[in-house]
Amino acid sequence: MEIIPAILPKNFREIEEKIELLQGMSKNVQVDICDGKYVPSTTWPYWKVDENWLTIQKEERGMPEWQNVDYEFDLMIQDPTVDEVQKFVVAGGKRIILHLESSKDLTKIIESMQGVVEIGVALNNATAIEGLKKYADKIQFVQVMGIRKAGFQGQKFEQGTLDKVREIKKAFPNLKVQVDGGVSLENADLLKEAGADQLVIGSALFGSEDIVDSLEEFKSI
Repeated sequence: MEIIPAILPKNFREIEEKIELLQGMSKNVQVDICDGKYVPSTTWPYWKVDENWLTIQKEERGMPEWQNVDYEFDLMIQDPTVDEVQKFVVAGGKRIILHLESSKDLTKIIESMQGVVEIGVALNNATAIEGLKKYADKIQFVQVMGIRKAGFQGQKFEQGTLDKVREIKKAFPNLKVQVDGGVSLENADLLKEAGADQLVIGSALFGSEDIVDSLEEFKSI
């Protein structure tokens, strides 16, 4: 089972600082992107106009440690467009996550990224899995939100997540399932038993006293 650290950044500096803390410990890192519309919180690069984002879009620089880190962008964006999502591909995203509830139809966006990046669709804890059917043959993984409100770290884990993971693995056996939100050392083994392939950890890692020890504990599960 793979462990993916998650950063919910207010600014570019926070990404730099947390990537530095993770150096040599994790190849894959998730960056949570919130537009303040799909979810109430707002993160980089939607927080304010940012010179770092502009230079990345011009391909004059890359994300911090881009040579050594594979970034995945979790796009919590209301009604995303192809052009908007492609900006995160330009930024070097190896995996892009779109939220099922963010749009009536994600087909055009998903098709625009075919063969370019790994594509995942996230769904809220209480959302029925039927909506995944139209995308199942075009994506590589599903992200189950383990918390009630996307876009905020440190929330209580929803126990129904375990059943959701089992349900998705049974309905779509060819898709990887990762869980994001509320993941801790107390429930990680249960999620693995339920069939989760990847766990995304934010506050349980960066809020710990020793990031190195915490990450190693997660990896040992």
